[in-house]
Amino acid sequence: MCGIVGATAQNEVVNLIVDGLRTLEYRGYDSAGIAAQNAEEVMIRKEPGKISALQNSLVKNPVSGNCAIGHTRWATHGKPNRENAHPHVSGNAIAVVHNGIIENSAELKQLLVNCGYRFASETDSETIPHLVDLYLSAGNSFFEACRKAISHLEGSYAVAITFANEPGKIIAARKGSPLIVAQGEQGFMVVSDVIALQEKNQIVYYLEEGDIAEVSADNCEFYDSKGKRVSRTGTRLGQSECVATKKDFDSFMQKEIFEQPEAVRATLARRLVNGKVSERLFDKGSSAILDGVENIHIVACGTSLNAGHVAKYWLESVAGIPCQVEIASEYRYRNPVVPPKTLFLSISQSGETADTLAALRFANDSPYLGSLGICNTNNSSLFRESEAAILTKAGVEVGVASTKALTTQLTALALLVLKIGELRNTPDAVLHNIADALLNLPSALDEALKTEEKIKEVARSISRHKSVLFLGRGHHYPVAVEGALKLKEISYVHAEAYAAGELKHGPLALVDGSMPVVVLCPENNLLEKLSSNIEEVKARHGQVYLLADHDISSQTCRGAKNTIEFEGGDSFISPIIFNVPLQLLAYHTAEFLGKNVDQPRNLAKSVTVE
Repeated sequence: MCGIVGATAQNEVVNLIVDGLRTLEYRGYDSAGIAAQNAEEVMIRKEPGKISALQNSLVKNPVSGNCAIGHTRWATHGKPNRENAHPHVSGNAIAVVHNGIIENSAELKQLLVNCGYRFASETDSETIPHLVDLYLSAGNSFFEACRKAISHLEGSYAVAITFANEPGKIIAARKGSPLIVAQGEQGFMVVSDVIALQEKNQIVYYLEEGDIAEVSADNCEFYDSKGKRVSRTGTRLGQSECVATKKDFDSFMQKEIFEQPEAVRATLARRLVNGKVSERLFDKGSSAILDGVENIHIVACGTSLNAGHVAKYWLESVAGIPCQVEIASEYRYRNPVVPPKTLFLSISQSGETADTLAALRFANDSPYLGSLGICNTNNSSLFRESEAAILTKAGVEVGVASTKALTTQLTALALLVLKIGELRNTPDAVLHNIADALLNLPSALDEALKTEEKIKEVARSISRHKSVLFLGRGHHYPVAVEGALKLKEISYVHAEAYAAGELKHGPLALVDGSMPVVVLCPENNLLEKLSSNIEEVKARHGQVYLLADHDISSQTCRGAKNTIEFEGGDSFISPIIFNVPLQLLAYHTAEFLGKNVDQPRNLAKSVTVE
């Protein structure tokens, strides 16, 4: 969610901080600020709104320094205004930027007020610099004061702290929210996302849970939460991990929609060999984690949750394994029952989704057979904390609304289903058909992308309405849910999805001549049932828009306001293919409405708070 960029070097770093913050705009934010350190004070500039407002402030009132921390904030506690923007300070000497939520901030604030501290903001984050100052006043060193202050924090945090009396030094710490220390030629940086690193080919250190780093221009030391020195291994950052450009596209989202065929090719590469799934499927652990699995619990949020619902259909129909799909934010609060030999499977694009990580940590202390994570980010918390992991190969995804992340998640899940099918002796003919379909998936996605011009016509019509219904059946129902989610996320048009058979159990009351109804219409064994549901909509004068497989009968399409036909592919991969026109529909509807598709209001790319 929020973004952190800090730097300490032998040269001026303020412009480096601002440039880094700009690369994090895609994460979603409502204010931005910077604290630059000199020998007497930390100089603060912060503004609500976009980074351009902060830049204007810096032009009028410049700051400089070889050590600085910056932040983009997404409001949790307090309105998005200058007072609540980060950095927060204590005594004009200590400055802090913070991602996450301090759950015990009310108690800490009362303690600090009793000690004579005054608060300038409504935020939970302002407790941190005052706590540091409290411990400094008691005679502790800067590092020890930070460590003791951090030990009081309950909830999630990634923090960077500077102190005017310790020139060139940043204390960085994390719990439940990602933070990275990077070593370059000129010094060190502290960032919440590698995209913020302007200098390529740096050595990066991913802080582990509870880590505290003491960073200066020429050195970095790592400690655990008790202050004991620990060793952390750095990895060299590849340029592809921190490069994000729109190329010739109008937006990152449009570019990422069209990158899906290549992302799927990358996800399949060397993992599907001669119709069999190789051990290269696993980027951590091995297929041994699947030995003896008799049940699977899938836990995820948002788009990843919809991927999990598709996988449930696949797992039960192909591998014959009972599967339960859980909303991560609800899972650990309901005392879930874990049947014997159950695998815990978590899905997250970033690998840092707070609710999903909390569920994983709960599961790691529960009687599961093992934990398997699917994510797009190597060295993420989910990757490190799962016993086994599969990396999707989507590359950098900047658009807040996930597109290629979802498609590669589904591809990875399909490979997992195929592997489990092999282990459970699913008939060879079934497995060969799935393998062939997956190999054909990139070209099928290329064909689905050719619907864009026709989709624009539907999007223009949809953009005139305030509400839309999406219908699907079987494993296309979760895809309908995803289509409705995408439309809501970026166009702000209200949209709901239903299993088509549920129409007559309530939603049909909404259907009239002004209600657009988008129907996913693949060629499969549920087509006859779906055709009846379409007739129910037509009988109430609903405006039917069909996304239809080429092979369906003309009778099914009769009376539709608009029909977009394309090759839906094999029944197994059809949900992945049908998702593409829905992404294009959401994208172009938002475009017609003049919305910022890459940075929709109130949303963030990586949700690192509960």
